[in-house]
Amino acid sequence: MKITENTFLAKLRKGVPQIGLWVGLADPNVAELLASTGFDWLLLDAEHGPNNPITILSQLRAVAPYPVQSVVRPVQGDVALVKQYLDVGAQTLLLPMIDTADHAKLMVSATRYPPEGIRGMGASLARAARWNQVENYIEEANDQICLLVQAESTQAIQNLDAILAVNGIDGIFFGPADLSAAMGYRGQPGHPEVQKVILEGIRKVKAVGKAAGVLASDPKLANLYLEAGAIFVAVGVDTSLLVCSASELAKTFKANLTLNKPTTGGGY
Repeated sequence: MKITENTFLAKLRKGVPQIGLWVGLADPNVAELLASTGFDWLLLDAEHGPNNPITILSQLRAVAPYPVQSVVRPVQGDVALVKQYLDVGAQTLLLPMIDTADHAKLMVSATRYPPEGIRGMGASLARAARWNQVENYIEEANDQICLLVQAESTQAIQNLDAILAVNGIDGIFFGPADLSAAMGYRGQPGHPEVQKVILEGIRKVKAVGKAAGVLASDPKLANLYLEAGAIFVAVGVDTSLLVCSASELAKTFKANLTLNKPTTGGGY
């Protein structure tokens, strides 16, 4: 049995844009349904979604048969959590709140087997290695890991050049919601000043040959960031899509009922 190639990472290195969708409902049926809809990647969210390694594992299995790549976001950039998510089969991690180069270096180390890093040697218990049935897994695993870190604070933006200089960081993801709040524009991810910072960040990331990403559910913003050079862009969130679609459907039919309401009263 051969190791699974991380095609998401391969495309990033070639500069191929990939369009993604946020998945926070923590359900394998939802993940599988969305895996069939044509996105290049799905973000399985364990930071704000009610997920853990067990629920992420079920979603990785649900998505596996489809031509879409899974990106897993743990609740925090933690060595032990990184180990668990890699062992259950995640090959691409998006780590939130990476504010310094030192934290970025630690996370790189957490994703690599020794001597390059400090990932624990547990392939016989790991789905990633198909329980030691993948040939040469521990020799080849390091090369298939994609590590993306989030710049979503003013500190991270100030330290962006230093974070970009860390070997082993494949891409920087700009988090507009947290970044806008940190900049004093809470709830305004599309504020011009926030856009300015993100666009400058994308330019810096692109200049050093790494991948830039962002979440933008506003199509105009998403296209703006793609045109600026972002190559992994999420354009929607499962919860928002469901709420918006259901709300519009209810509104349409309730409006029709109001319009067609029969008149009351007698004919006298």
